[in-house]
Amino acid sequence: MSETAVKTGHPKGLWVLFGTEMWERFNFYGMRAILTLFLVNSLLMKEEDASLIYGGFLGLCYLTPMLGGFISDRFFGNRNCILLGGLMMATGQFLLFFSASIFGTNISLANTLMWTALGIIIFGNGFFKPNISSMVGSLYPKQEKSKLDTAFTIFYMGINLGAFLGQLICPIVGDVKDTAGIRDIHAFKWGFLAASIAMLIGTAVFYFLKNKYVITPEGRPLGGLPKHNVNDDYEEGESQKAVFSKNALIGAVISFFVLGALFHFVVNQNWIYTVIYSSGITLAGLIISDSSLTKIEKDRILVIYIVAFFVIFFWAAFEQAGSSLTFIADNQCDRNFFGYNMPPSMVQIFNGLFVVAFAVPFSMLWDYLRSKDREPISPVKQAVGLGLIALSYFIIAHNVKDLGNNGLLAIKWLILLYLIQTCAELCLSPIGLSLVGKLSPKRFSSLLYGVFFLSNASGYALAGTLGSILPATGDKFNKAKELGIDLQAVLDKKIVPTAEQVKLLADNQITDHNPIFAGFEIHNLFEFFMVFVVLTGLAAIILMALTPKLKKMMHGVR
Repeated sequence: MSETAVKTGHPKGLWVLFGTEMWERFNFYGMRAILTLFLVNSLLMKEEDASLIYGGFLGLCYLTPMLGGFISDRFFGNRNCILLGGLMMATGQFLLFFSASIFGTNISLANTLMWTALGIIIFGNGFFKPNISSMVGSLYPKQEKSKLDTAFTIFYMGINLGAFLGQLICPIVGDVKDTAGIRDIHAFKWGFLAASIAMLIGTAVFYFLKNKYVITPEGRPLGGLPKHNVNDDYEEGESQKAVFSKNALIGAVISFFVLGALFHFVVNQNWIYTVIYSSGITLAGLIISDSSLTKIEKDRILVIYIVAFFVIFFWAAFEQAGSSLTFIADNQCDRNFFGYNMPPSMVQIFNGLFVVAFAVPFSMLWDYLRSKDREPISPVKQAVGLGLIALSYFIIAHNVKDLGNNGLLAIKWLILLYLIQTCAELCLSPIGLSLVGKLSPKRFSSLLYGVFFLSNASGYALAGTLGSILPATGDKFNKAKELGIDLQAVLDKKIVPTAEQVKLLADNQITDHNPIFAGFEIHNLFEFFMVFVVLTGLAAIILMALTPKLKKMMHGVR
């Protein structure tokens, strides 16, 4: 083990992966901060449609790690997949730069470039995401797996340092408003260009430092081609190869199409969301059907699945940051922050800032509790995270209750929301990554990270659905008033708009009806936020109740 590893308890390779992930997250979160605003203001989409695209895009970004994990485990190895994914994401961001450069002269081509760019980023993220997470786990031999919660919390600080920088720089250069509040819709391109450059830097960091530092304690390179890997980290008697029967593979294919039909035709999901949900369930079933799995391995994999299910509700609530919360920040929020009128997309920056501030204290807390033998098991930490996110939405719901159509939400309440959600995130997301590393059979390491990211994908898809039920905010009522339409009376069904008025509202990206969720009509922001309070609050209670059973199924892993 290197000298640095002896002094800090963590190998130098962790810091290389930290830096690589930091620049990749700059790229991803910087683009995420301005994406929906670009879709609405430059490509002239409705907020509802932008939210659905946003959710579908993020969902697919966390669906493709399943493919990236499989290709890595079987063919390319972690290193090559990270490099390939990084270059693809940089290319995708560069295409977004071109889309944002030409929309004023050729909106059809701009839309084509936008869709192409998102597709390339989706597959690039699929190659990158599971493999860099898997390599963090691979840095630690089996006798040091107890350090993984701390290692992933440090790694997670890199993620959010990058998110902070991306959400600072991309909005500054890409989400520009003048003193009168008029947005420069041609500035988005510079935000996308900054994201592309950041991804190229991250890829270069990994390329030049991987051979020196991303190695085992004995000095062997990690993450090479699978056929060259030395499998000395397997438990005694543990199988080193998955064994899927022909019937299991056929059953998986049939299940995928049956589930797809169910989600699309019965649950009425669009095709993208259908693929996300069906793929997650199908892959989970295929892995658990592996005939080489022991009883203990199956129990531990089931724990991953159960925790991943509850993680869906966390991300569905958390990922409102890039859609509904950004629209609220844009349309019904006083963004004056100590005299600086923040761009709407920059309000998200507080999440990354708080993670950078609190990641090390949380890491120290877990280490301290572990030294006293009082550290809670991972599912307990994650249940606490769900409870905290429910609390954050309860507070914001209370503060929007009496805003009316024209009142402005003080930015301090969004900052408080991001502070509480950051604490929730640190209890849940890095702990979940660590849990997969500790519970996964070695032969399924990258693939099970792909499965875990599928819970993120499902959460993001649900986030898109929930973001699309955002009711009309203040700017919509003001715009309708300018058009001579009493939008409140229309929404309350006190008046029936004419066909001409309906078209006029639609042309100005305003809907003439309240959104519906689970059979309930959402009339205002209070009801909208209470949806998240109920979903995450119930998830927290149920997961906490299941923890005694999950502890037994983990067979000694905390």
